[in-house]
Amino acid sequence: MKLLFDQNISFKIIKLLNDDFSESGQVRELGLENSSDLNI
Repeated sequence: MKLLFDQNISFKIIKLLNDDFSESGQVRELGLENSSDLNI
């Protein structure tokens, strides 16, 4: 499963979930920081 995390979620949490959800990302990592919800 692929998850997209909000920019306010700590990168530490994402690292903890990486084994189970390796294709997941964070808005900040994808260059979408401060984008509107519609754009995301």
